[in-house]
Amino acid sequence: MKKFLLPVFLFFSLSLFAQNEQLIQYVKPIIGTDRMGHTYPGATVPFGAVQLSPETDTLPYEIDGHYNKDVYKYCAGYQYEDKTIVGFSHTHFSGTGHSDLGDFLIMPTTGNLQLNPGMADKPESGFRSPFSHSTEVAEADYYKVKLERYNILAELTTTTRVGFHQYTFPKSDNAHIILDAVYGIYNYPDKNVWTYMRVENDTLITGYRQTSGWAKTRTVYFAMVLSKPITEYGFQNSSKKEVYHGFWGKFDQRKNFPEIAGTQIRAWFNFKTADGEKIKIKFAISPVSTANALANLHAEAPDWDFDEVKKKGQAAWEQELHKIEIAADKETKENFYTSMYHAFINPTEYMDVNGEYRGLDQQTHKTSGWTNYTTFSLWDTHRALHPLLGIIQTKRNSDMVNSMLAHFDQSAEHMLPVWSNSANENWCMIGYHAVSVIADAVINNAPGVDPVRALNACIATATHKGYDGLEYYMKMGYVPEDKNGSSVSKTLEYSYDDWCIAQMALKLYWRDTFNMFIRRSRSYHNVFDSTTGYMRPRMSDGSFKKEFDVLNTDEPGFIEGNAWNYSLYVPHAPDELIKMMGGKKRFTKHLDSLFTMQLPDSFFAKTEDITRDGIIGNYVHGNEPSHHLTYLYNWTGQQWKTQERVRMILKKQYHPGPDGLGGNDDCGQMSAWYILSTLGFYPVAPGNGQYSLGSPAMDKASLHLENGKTFIVTAKNQSDKNVYVQKVTLNGKVLDRNYITWLEIMGGGDLVFYMSDKHSK
Repeated sequence: MKKFLLPVFLFFSLSLFAQNEQLIQYVKPIIGTDRMGHTYPGATVPFGAVQLSPETDTLPYEIDGHYNKDVYKYCAGYQYEDKTIVGFSHTHFSGTGHSDLGDFLIMPTTGNLQLNPGMADKPESGFRSPFSHSTEVAEADYYKVKLERYNILAELTTTTRVGFHQYTFPKSDNAHIILDAVYGIYNYPDKNVWTYMRVENDTLITGYRQTSGWAKTRTVYFAMVLSKPITEYGFQNSSKKEVYHGFWGKFDQRKNFPEIAGTQIRAWFNFKTADGEKIKIKFAISPVSTANALANLHAEAPDWDFDEVKKKGQAAWEQELHKIEIAADKETKENFYTSMYHAFINPTEYMDVNGEYRGLDQQTHKTSGWTNYTTFSLWDTHRALHPLLGIIQTKRNSDMVNSMLAHFDQSAEHMLPVWSNSANENWCMIGYHAVSVIADAVINNAPGVDPVRALNACIATATHKGYDGLEYYMKMGYVPEDKNGSSVSKTLEYSYDDWCIAQMALKLYWRDTFNMFIRRSRSYHNVFDSTTGYMRPRMSDGSFKKEFDVLNTDEPGFIEGNAWNYSLYVPHAPDELIKMMGGKKRFTKHLDSLFTMQLPDSFFAKTEDITRDGIIGNYVHGNEPSHHLTYLYNWTGQQWKTQERVRMILKKQYHPGPDGLGGNDDCGQMSAWYILSTLGFYPVAPGNGQYSLGSPAMDKASLHLENGKTFIVTAKNQSDKNVYVQKVTLNGKVLDRNYITWLEIMGGGDLVFYMSDKHSK
């Protein structure tokens, strides 16, 4: 696996608590990605629809009909070790284990026109250009690099829906802008269903592209405006499968013809440039229409002042970063604010400035008083990202819940999102974890969320017999492995989700619903094998699967984990889990073993999402099912082990240099774990309004809440050695429990940890 640099977007001064301080001036970025190459350097505003970034290669999804495993490294299109850039595209996922997007790649060139990207080892074979990291600059909402082959300086910034390009050209009689609608991430020949482009005049191009990838019915409309009139233009359609071409032969479509359509389209636009001349491009996208894309452009970037757009974008980041201000050492600040940057990239806004968006029914809908979002990686983000957003982005998180409920209303299956993007359900991963996010919002009385509507949607989702083994689960109390794969993981995660529904029903006094789902939430008992002490795949005849390896992450019954760590996934009932596994002493030994044993590479060799970098013993921090595990010591009477292990993970799995993250960031989940754990608390079971206490890794933090209140966390005498908590006070009173509540945080006040180098019961 290649090694990468985490983008360190944020480095701050010591005077953090001055609200007027411009934090962005201390940004000292290192260009790069997470360890698996699934985050990107580039330009985006917080939660922006446009995420404009360089692409460094064009690997195919398949080679000779077989999956190309190297394409997995290009989930975000960028690899730090690559030496060429093929262009800059407008849409990306950040830190995902699967991918799509990479829409509308733009590449400026000079000299002889080439319409193929060429090969990385022979850049002259196409339009790609070598580049050097020495000329790269990456800041929040700004990216710059020199394309060495063409002596072109490329600069990028964005608004929510507009990518703003600025290219400084040398003197040339043959300057080109290539608009590549063939390129895509996780690409293959049939992914592009159709592309249409229309040259409206000598500076405006509109159109759309429809793709069938991870999101199988996805259309993106665009409006592209250039600052300099085109001298001539044309296109190339490289598809060999379009049999019927109609009677368009009446025209010479090769050059200066205003309509371009096909499945594999690359368009080109020519100019003559003076030395140092800037050609600017504003590229707006829309899920609804080209008219809406143009309206987005006029609303968000009406002028040609690149620096002003950059300034506004960076001001938006300033505002978001100021929501949590910390006092800490330099490296902690870099890690913390880089994590905030990552956590505020996704989910992404998915509607136009007029409130219109494309729904799952492929119809146009319009919001009223709320913002529609997409990019819900819920198997990952229900654990920490949404609980974090519920505190510090309360209105946005409510809008995200309403977006999920709109998804339910429009879904042909009448289900909440599992992994959704761009008016599509991708059905990636297991469970129905939207109910966790929704339950957290309902329990916490989140503004603007209708609890009755929310609970009804959750019940309908959890009783859909056609979904992923649910019929067996409802009938038998578990998912049988011989009927439906990943059966143990599904049973455990369904159990937790059902507990979330029970909490909502309890709040609304729906007694029958509560009784039904609290019973279902105990289904984890049905896959526990008391003879081995582990959760184990069970067959439809009631027997446990005979072949069983507790360490293999490719073992039937589990997904992206093994029996050793997945057996601990009962976040809603840790006390009961401890009893099942033999009591506190035996359970503690099991937890200890996670961090001390050695897991050979062979046990995770077939699991793409798990790499050595993200593993400590058999504790897989680089993958989400382990994220709550170290906090389980709080239920064993050995809270100090939670404290020391949290601090150890913070140091080993996050740092602002090469290999800065131990795995995919997974749309901000890894970063949210860092933020909350650094603050000293973490939601083991989202849905109960509680945050389990750990060991804060900063001196002081001020959380500026949307209700106008401030929650201050202070860690007295904390250091790399003083990781143990002697006592905790909340608003001056000693806290006699190892958790705080969402209501206590949102009420404002002071949480004080008294730290020492010796642990205390």
